[in-house]
Amino acid sequence: MSVIYYVEDDPNIRDLAIYALEQAGLAARGFSNALELYAACENELPRLFLLDIMLPHEDGIQILKHLRAGRATRDIPIMMLTAKGSEYDVVMGLDAGADDYLAKPFGMMELVSRVNALLRRRDRDTEAEDGETLLIDGLTLSPAQRRVTVDGTLVVLTYKEFELLQLLMERPGRVFSRDRLLEAVWGWEHSVSTRTVDVHIQTLRRKLGAAASIIETVRGVGYRAKEASR
Repeated sequence: MSVIYYVEDDPNIRDLAIYALEQAGLAARGFSNALELYAACENELPRLFLLDIMLPHEDGIQILKHLRAGRATRDIPIMMLTAKGSEYDVVMGLDAGADDYLAKPFGMMELVSRVNALLRRRDRDTEAEDGETLLIDGLTLSPAQRRVTVDGTLVVLTYKEFELLQLLMERPGRVFSRDRLLEAVWGWEHSVSTRTVDVHIQTLRRKLGAAASIIETVRGVGYRAKEASR
């Protein structure tokens, strides 16, 4: 998989983003609606999806849910690119399975940087050797299977939620600042809002349910995974 797919009904925005990605050495194709995207996926799967939310007929959130439900597309990173930038919309997109979120208007350099960060993480994980299963009380994470369970019940996480949880569980008791989590999980070296981390922690805790308390907040610093009970 070597191409990036971008669904955006505004041809000016779509063409500019495609141009920026191609200038950065990334192959990209643009589509104006869901049907065009699905038809392209039948012939070739992408490395990453970029989705606008406000689309005719089937909006970006519906496309996101469709892709996450498909066996062939459920593990492909997805970034939302949209004018809707409220916290509610961000949480809605992340809960539906988005791995990242960039609100319009955005700079093309930032878009390319964020896309490259997602691709680096994806490629690194694909090539990495299988890690050992992590266990804290009733929470189990298997890097090899990219599978998380709580007391034996499967928990479905987005790409970034899984990466965040794995990092915390690999070093129980260690406190990670928000900036450190951004750098380690997102690969961002420039200044961005640490609110991204807080939103992901919120949705991650919600999905973990009874095991949510395993992720602890350290006031004024960041987050840590508690150490397993002895």
